[in-house]
Amino acid sequence: MNEHDSQALTTLGGRVRHLRTSRGVTLDFLAECTGFSKGYLSRIENNKKTPPLGTLARIADALDTSLPQLLTPGALSTQNNSPFLSLVRGDARSEVVRGASAFGYDYVSLSDAGAEHHMLPMLFTFPAEIDKHVFFEHKGEEFMYILSGKVEWRVGHETYTLEPGDSLYFDARLPHRGHSIGGEATALVVLYTPEQESFE
Repeated sequence: MNEHDSQALTTLGGRVRHLRTSRGVTLDFLAECTGFSKGYLSRIENNKKTPPLGTLARIADALDTSLPQLLTPGALSTQNNSPFLSLVRGDARSEVVRGASAFGYDYVSLSDAGAEHHMLPMLFTFPAEIDKHVFFEHKGEEFMYILSGKVEWRVGHETYTLEPGDSLYFDARLPHRGHSIGGEATALVVLYTPEQESFE
């Protein structure tokens, strides 16, 4: 992998493009498989659109990969990964997605996940305001542990107010979303994604 390719993999859009082209998948075919428009997928690949996790999960399915592999900058390079162990120093955390321009969520990866890993631990920073029409849904399960601030979190038809020390575990196929109350709020969020079936 050359330096240009390595730099491209540091962005979410670059990783999507790398996986798509390395698998010989065209944008037209990816659009057909996911149900998203070619233009929307192109904006994601060019880092002009920050998609929610539900969208990324559908793209991961279509590209025969896992959501952790797609989200984690180091996951597409195996030179520092082990299927059994991943150490990330505090000063080496990778910012996965800054959602301020789209959905407001910031994700920081706490694991250099490889293709064999099915859990993705992240540090979430919640936005104060969200689009009331937007919910996230994707395969797998989620665990959330509130570290600071106060969060209003909705899962399905239930709404919870979460404070530091509170934790929540839920099926990620249920529509969910949340925002901070009265200032910044952060949480440890662990996503579990089941093994992906080959999309052929």
